[in-house]
Amino acid sequence: MKQSRQENIIYLAVWSLLFAAPLLSMYVRSVGDAGFMFSWHDAFVVWRHFALYLILFLVHNFLLAPLLVYQHRRTAYVAVVFSLLVAFTLYQCNTRPDRRGHKPDCERVERHRPQLDNPPPPPPIVGEHDIMAIVILILIFGANLGIKGYFRTRDDQKRLAELEKENLEQQLEYLRYQINPHFFMNTLNNIHALVDIDPEQAKDTILELSKMMRFVLYEGNRQSVPLSRELDFIQHYVSLMQLRYTEKVKITLTIPSQVPDRHVPPLILITFIENAFKHGISYQSTSFIEIVVVAKDGHLRFVCRNSKTENPNPEKGGVGLANVRKRLYLLFGHRYTLNIQDTPNEYEVELTLPLL
Repeated sequence: MKQSRQENIIYLAVWSLLFAAPLLSMYVRSVGDAGFMFSWHDAFVVWRHFALYLILFLVHNFLLAPLLVYQHRRTAYVAVVFSLLVAFTLYQCNTRPDRRGHKPDCERVERHRPQLDNPPPPPPIVGEHDIMAIVILILIFGANLGIKGYFRTRDDQKRLAELEKENLEQQLEYLRYQINPHFFMNTLNNIHALVDIDPEQAKDTILELSKMMRFVLYEGNRQSVPLSRELDFIQHYVSLMQLRYTEKVKITLTIPSQVPDRHVPPLILITFIENAFKHGISYQSTSFIEIVVVAKDGHLRFVCRNSKTENPNPEKGGVGLANVRKRLYLLFGHRYTLNIQDTPNEYEVELTLPLL
């Protein structure tokens, strides 16, 4: 798997800083100490050690780390890294001044000194500098794994977010196709009832319905619509329903006089209003429906209260309400509140959601 550009930039920046550190250190010392002489030889000695770490880092970054991060071959990774550390340790021990073929100067001096009864012990196989070099190499490998793992996790989260977005769009599209036929089925039933009772009112109803159909056809498939358009749609729906009922049914709709230039998901409120008309209207007794919409502080507060009939509608319900719950969760997660109070005489829905 190819490394990201950001990951390569991080490695380049870190190693460039490390190789520049000896030059910066000698420059600072030369400024503070007039007797200090800038030496390129000293810099090349340090760079030679850094070059070995850089070569091992490149081997680990391009060959070994992918075994663990991308291929999840833990056993192979541990075995190869362990072998590499052993080889590095042997190299460090054999390249120390006291491990070369010739004897160090200190041993040549010892020949001319009298032999002591208790000669000093031989130097250890692995010295303090060797241990520090191994620790530094392990830290380099660990940092490389951490950075590579971070970018792997970030890429996985990015792909997961894209998949969730595609799945969200598909689910929302499916739910819209469920909501729209459900809504029009009830509206057409209302028109059918008006045709024989009052043909003129039926014509007005068809006109209102055409306005609503225009909204559903051109706006219903969008992710969001202006709040003003959504409220106009609700007004058309309420006007259509008012044509059907007598004065025994008290219908009140309160919406803001000045609508903010914000957006909401289309057809997100109509399900509650539709259920209020379907289950809260009685032809025998006085009934009411109260709808209040408030837009304030970047949030929309919707309240719909209706009376409950003694003989509830036997038609199966709940499909529209279940769908709108799914839409709210898919769109807003836990950033919305939906409270439903169902008492023997009243049914109240209170919804608060952020404006888009």
